[in-house]
Amino acid sequence: MVVLDLIHKFLNLVAPPFTFFSLLFFLPPYQFFKWFLSILGTVFSEDVSGKVVIITGASSGIGEYLAYEYARRGACLTIAARREKSLREVAERALDLGSPDVLVVPADVSKVEDCKRIVDKTMSHFGRLDHLVNNAGVTAVSLFDETEEITNFRSVMDINFWGSVYMTRFAIPYLRYSEGRVIVLSSSASWVPTPRLSLYCASKAAMAQFFDTLRVEFGQDIKITLVTPGYVESEMTQGKFINKTGKVDVKTQMRDVQVGIIPVVKVEECAKTIVNGACRGERYVTVPSWVRVTYLWKVFCPEVVDWILRLLCLTGSGTSPRKKILDYSGVQKVLYPENIKELEPKTN
Repeated sequence: MVVLDLIHKFLNLVAPPFTFFSLLFFLPPYQFFKWFLSILGTVFSEDVSGKVVIITGASSGIGEYLAYEYARRGACLTIAARREKSLREVAERALDLGSPDVLVVPADVSKVEDCKRIVDKTMSHFGRLDHLVNNAGVTAVSLFDETEEITNFRSVMDINFWGSVYMTRFAIPYLRYSEGRVIVLSSSASWVPTPRLSLYCASKAAMAQFFDTLRVEFGQDIKITLVTPGYVESEMTQGKFINKTGKVDVKTQMRDVQVGIIPVVKVEECAKTIVNGACRGERYVTVPSWVRVTYLWKVFCPEVVDWILRLLCLTGSGTSPRKKILDYSGVQKVLYPENIKELEPKTN
């Protein structure tokens, strides 16, 4: 035990300066090498024409527009979600945009048997699988101590995390055969501790760590692109979420409190960036790219991040400062796309 304690004391003393100086010399050539690889990835980008792509949560938002982006590139699609009518509308438009074939599979990814059915139907219909896009997700908005029944929020983990786990497990043999790719829709919320989004943040952090680990396990057999968007034009930014009672609610006022003065990315731009990044073989895609700096703030100045989030999201009686700034300045007209200001989320 004495020897072990000495080893730990030695590492505590040596590891920080060793890491600092190693990074000082290693980072510049490493970043240049990564830049060179990104150039090669752009020049020799993957052609997905005729390839088969599964997209979960494709009835609206990012998933819907990912289907359109893949369709423009000539990919065959399997689109899955719970709302069959909306899925069929997405399928019709995807066909019009250039997809050779679109398979519609109404399913709930929180159910393991539904996930197996999505993959099995894809293989029966197309005979191959090249990209799996784990996009399905829901948002819960509530202060944790105001939650009336915590078990009502199981769906957040069941859909966001476990749905992606189930889908990936069943797709592994076919993706390994095609040397395919998994595209995972995590979120910048995986590192930004946003008040009222504790369970959502936890689910996205779990996804990020799980798929980072799988990347190591898979090696070059199956590639993984981890996507961490900021606020994107979607049902979430239209104000649809699970409230403190565990029921789905649509409340634009709460949306304004959570999103505040942060610019919202148009969903078409987000989808194009994601598919471009996946086809270039990128490990991580952040949309918009400036959101990456929030990770640095979180790592180096966590107390400052906590203070700012408490100030903007929790301070004040009745209305948060985020909401007040939005209302009084009128910047919502500039920062929010028209769709999230005017349209209601899909219901079927």
